[in-house]
Amino acid sequence: MSEIIRAPKGLAGVITDDTTISKVMPSTNSLTYSGYAVQDLAEHTSFEEVAYLMVNGELPNAEQLDEFNAKEKQYRSIHEDVKKAIRLFPKEAHPMDFLRTGVSFLGMLDDRVWDNSSETNMDKYIRLLAKIPTIAAYSYRHSIGEDFIDPVASLSFSENFFNMCFGQVPAEAVVKAFDVSLILYAEHSFNASTFTTRVITSTTSDMYSAICGGIGALKGPLHGGANEMVMHMMKEIDDPSKAKEWMLDALANKKKVMGFGHRVYRSGDSRVPTMHKYAQKMAEYTGETKWMDMYEALKNTMLEEKGIYPNLDFPAGPAYYMMGFPIDFFTPIFVMARITGWCAHIMEQTANNRIIRPLSAYTGVAQREVRPLEQR
Repeated sequence: MSEIIRAPKGLAGVITDDTTISKVMPSTNSLTYSGYAVQDLAEHTSFEEVAYLMVNGELPNAEQLDEFNAKEKQYRSIHEDVKKAIRLFPKEAHPMDFLRTGVSFLGMLDDRVWDNSSETNMDKYIRLLAKIPTIAAYSYRHSIGEDFIDPVASLSFSENFFNMCFGQVPAEAVVKAFDVSLILYAEHSFNASTFTTRVITSTTSDMYSAICGGIGALKGPLHGGANEMVMHMMKEIDDPSKAKEWMLDALANKKKVMGFGHRVYRSGDSRVPTMHKYAQKMAEYTGETKWMDMYEALKNTMLEEKGIYPNLDFPAGPAYYMMGFPIDFFTPIFVMARITGWCAHIMEQTANNRIIRPLSAYTGVAQREVRPLEQR
């Protein structure tokens, strides 16, 4: 038996495997996808280009992008049985539960579920990329008691999602801000949900099961659900003039403040400046300036008191709110982006697999005898 290594709680600082998909470059403090800085991708590419990059390792040329987009658009519609299932969901359920159940249903409808070949997994990836926004949008429509709006193949990925949710495509500035958020959320190395998908994949389970596990992990407020908690916090404060006092009180009472700090970054999340820029654009477009005024007050107070920087969830929360999305749909939007990173990791794990099976240190009572019931 190989030497037993005691890892720190939460596997902090532990490298568990190799990956070529993403890395935070220490020299520039930049998150990169296959070597490309995410802030550059956000400014100069579309989400569709990044979705291609994630699983191919290179940005597409025009012909490759056209072929990829055509296939994604072809797969946007979902089976009638999935629509029927969504109509049976409790309207008050969390949208992440809608999404997790919808993805599980997609797996049951795919007769290639046990085929984990690279070609089939690539096709499953594009299907998931295309269908998850449809499930999310239909779930939103169901939750508000409105009819479903079917996908439109002539629209871009982001335009189509807005149209399925609200029945119209918003201004270009709104679509761009949304597209940027998807690029920034697409991937982030071995985070909790991504590691979950790799653990499930390592058992040689199917891609749909791995994605359901990822959705379950991402739902947690300490992970993907943090952008929801940020907006709930801002709505609780409501007034920018009260933000500093609120933050000081929260810190004094050791209250968990969502949207700040990150295990990987020590001098600030490299994605935040870009998302802040587009959240500010949303404030200018909508006239809802109070959320970004509150953002500045909360950020500055946390920096002054604790030296802790905001993470991506902090500007993303108010940006999504100003786009018109209900707070509990923020995390499903995260899934729409992160499906790209998850599937890239699933395929990477499959290509060079070994089951992920750590040990535990038992701290319970020593072995003991079972006494008969009348003696206990």
